[in-house]
Order: sequence, then structure tokens, then C-alpha cells
Amino acid sequence: MKALLVESFQEKPSISQVPDPQIPDNGVVIEVKATGLCRSDWHGWMGHDSDIRLPHVPGHEFAGVIQALGKEVRHWKVGDRVTVPFVCACGVCPTCHSGNQQICDDQFQPGFTHWGSFAEYVAVYRAETNLVRLPDSVGFEAAASLGCRFATSFRAVVAQGKISGGQWLAVHGCGGVGLSAIMIGAAMGAQVIAVDISEEKLNLAKAAGAEYLLNAKHIDDIPAAILALTNGGAHVSLDALGSKVTCSNSISCLRKRGKHIQVGLMAGKESNPELPMHLVIARELELLGSHGMQAHAYPEMLQMIQSGKIAPEKLIGRRIPLKDAVEALTAMDTFQENGMVMIDRF
Repeated sequence: MKALLVESFQEKPSISQVPDPQIPDNGVVIEVKATGLCRSDWHGWMGHDSDIRLPHVPGHEFAGVIQALGKEVRHWKVGDRVTVPFVCACGVCPTCHSGNQQICDDQFQPGFTHWGSFAEYVAVYRAETNLVRLPDSVGFEAAASLGCRFATSFRAVVAQGKISGGQWLAVHGCGGVGLSAIMIGAAMGAQVIAVDISEEKLNLAKAAGAEYLLNAKHIDDIPAAILALTNGGAHVSLDALGSKVTCSNSISCLRKRGKHIQVGLMAGKESNPELPMHLVIARELELLGSHGMQAHAYPEMLQMIQSGKIAPEKLIGRRIPLKDAVEALTAMDTFQENGMVMIDRF
């Protein structure tokens, strides 16, 4: 099969012919119809993820059609339209039994622990636990856009943040994660504040549902601006970028008993930020992480898509063939993309 192959960290990948994936006994092989290109893939290519073993095929946001079944799979058939969470679970550990498959003790992640979806085919293990059936009305590109950014943001805003109508939601960083959170927060009835340093991205944030736009390039004190705008601070704030500045700003802009959700990955030199813990104590703030979403939790999100309350496909900025993913992947640290990049041709 054709795939984007990484043979050395931080060196240009290649489009190569590699062996087709073997069919897992408890899993399936999926023909990839669409796959998103995410900043997490860039972190993997940089060597920030210790799970990756070279040579490697990245890609973890995907949707497609089951092409082959393992002998232990009972509830799926060839031709079924599916997607999967980017964290795939074992289904049997204590964490999975608690319903928190997104932080499974024995998880695997296509594109990180295993070869991923920047290829014509991808293998998924433990199909009965991890496959998500796609309604016919949800397209492959929309489904692929859910896999990491949108699903993680959905759980962050809805399950972790417990946002409700009329509350203030601040989103720091308007890339794929941030735009997803903005769209979801607006659909839940929140008053959404978008923060970025790019006017283009802030315009996208407005289109996604943000009511207030703050350009951090021109505002010296973002937390103070949000505290003033909201008359006391945001109820929920997300760091959707993953930097020391955005993390600190997200915490500092909260009202008393507010919730900070860390969604953007903190990697490399950004991995150990100094936090305003005096505010955490004084305001009784909650600091929460959000790491994907369980397969069993997808129906609520899919129902909102079918009803038209959220439209993740509107957040796709560019659609590219696999051959163009080489340049797109290696350039992700420049933050030039507006919206999600979707690979839709192989």
C-alpha cells in the first residue's frame, strides 16, 4: 500500500510503498477514506512521543470502510462505515471498566504506538471496543475531523467543563482544537471568547460561533481583558494551543470556582509551565485535562452533528492528496494553516 513513511525524526518523510497491514484476530483492517493532519502528528515526527518506533506511519484522525475482519470479530462486517477514537482501549482493565477508555491502562494509538492512517489501509485492534459506527448522513471527512481535535474538545467542553447556557467560555488558540471547542461551546449556549494572535484565525473563530475576539498580539494582558469583559472571569477556559503563556492565561482569566481545561499538548520546551497556583487556591479553581473521548460516548456528539447543531466539516481548511502531506506535516510548527488539513486522496 501507499503510505507516508517517517524513517528519521525531524527528517523529511517520504511517500513509499509499504506492506499492507495484517488482520488482527480481534480487529479489522480499514480502508482509509479521509484522515486529518494534526499538530500531534508533528509532535510525533519531531520525536516528542516516546511510543513511536521507526520506521513509522503517522496519522490518528481517520474514517473509512472495513476492508477485512479478524476471526474473533462478531458485531461488524466488511463494508461498514466506521471511525475510531485516537485512544483505542483494551476494554478489560480497571480504567476501562470504569468507563474511562480514553485513558486506558493498556491503550494503543494508531499513528503513535502503531502505524497509522497516512496510508491506504490501517489496522485497528480490539474492534468490538473501539469501532464507532457512522450514520450514513455523516461523511468521511466530517468523521475524520472528529478523531482527535473535535472529540477531545467535545469531551473537554461538555464532560469536563460541564458548560451550560449563558456561561462564559474562553478559548486560547484558534487552531483545529480551539475552533472545535468554540463551535461546541456556542452550540451549548455559552458566550464564547476567542483568543489568538492571528486575525485570520480570529475571523474563523467568529464564523465558528465566538461572540468576542481578542488579539493577543495587541492586548498586553489577556486575563485582565477577559476578567473585565465577563465581569469576574470565565466559567470555563481552555488552553487549546499548549504553551506556557496560553496555559497561564487560561488559568488566570477564570472567575472564582472556574475550570481550566488543558487540551493543547505541552511538549518540548513548553512541557513544564509555571502555573499561578496562588490563584488556584484563592479562587478555588479546578485544573483538568482532556485526553480524547471514549467510543461509547460518540453517539451524543454524532446526534448533534445529525441535527445540525454542530458541523465539524466547516472547520476543514484544506483538502490535500497524500503526497502533499509531507510538506504540510513538516510545516505545522509555523501555524500557517487556517482550519484543519484533511487528506482525502491517496
